[in-house]
Amino acid sequence: MARSVKGTLMIEGQEIQITNPDKPLWPEVGITKAMYLQKLAAISPFLLRYCRGRLLTTIRYPHGVEGESFYQKNAPEPLPPFVQTHVHENINYVLLNGLPELLWLGNLAALEFHPSLHLAGSNLPCEWMIDLDPTLQEEPRIMEATAIVGDILSSLGLSSVPKTSGATGVQIIVPISEGITFDELRTVGQFVGQYVTEKFPKLFTIERLKKNRGDKIYFDYLQHYSGRTLAAPYTPRARRLGTVSTPLTWDEVRQNVAPTEFHLLNIEERLREKGDLLQSLPPQPIENVIRHLKPPGKGSSKRKG
Repeated sequence: MARSVKGTLMIEGQEIQITNPDKPLWPEVGITKAMYLQKLAAISPFLLRYCRGRLLTTIRYPHGVEGESFYQKNAPEPLPPFVQTHVHENINYVLLNGLPELLWLGNLAALEFHPSLHLAGSNLPCEWMIDLDPTLQEEPRIMEATAIVGDILSSLGLSSVPKTSGATGVQIIVPISEGITFDELRTVGQFVGQYVTEKFPKLFTIERLKKNRGDKIYFDYLQHYSGRTLAAPYTPRARRLGTVSTPLTWDEVRQNVAPTEFHLLNIEERLREKGDLLQSLPPQPIENVIRHLKPPGKGSSKRKG
């Protein structure tokens, strides 16, 4: 697929300059930039699936995870001719559509990939995500909380796939049909969030201000909205162990698996073994829940089908 010649990679006919290939990016686990680019290439069929066509924000660590970092929304210059961009609200976003773009960004020490929750040029969500965000740095109850939310969604007739954020949290993903709006999903999210905080008040909160959450896990239904981002499935994270945002089975959740178990050094083996767990589910009938929650007299939203 690729050959390296004097710091240059030829990927799908595109030439990508590689600088400082021996630079340690995750020094604690021995991952250099050259290793990182190899890992990105290996996971690219999975990562790109959830970034392609979306507005991309990256987090760059020019000196590795132990150095300073910055968010990059505007496309970095100079821009290679193969990189497409899309202007949204005066920001010229990169569209991460292929392996050349991914490795170009990897060479720039983009260690995290946070795509928009909608496609460029659209204002409709691609899927529904609930974000469970621990207040504590170490949260032994995160998988317990995840299982509770998964069971509640199931009771509403919705199957879902949990994934580690790669940091401390978990996102729960529900595939949806095209045409559902962010506002409709926010209504469902608020309903589920209020339910779990009332039923499990010592575990969950929907309090937005971190200083007011105590030790509770924040049920964040507000982050899933137009113009915002969540960590992409299979994105690496700039954590010292090189963790990767990884979809889980519900059995793994109930066995209290640790998010740190999934990282750049073993993600290829997991993908060979389990494939992309997010592809196992068809769109879920969330329209039924939306219809049930809609106030009397409100017409249904216009959508195909």
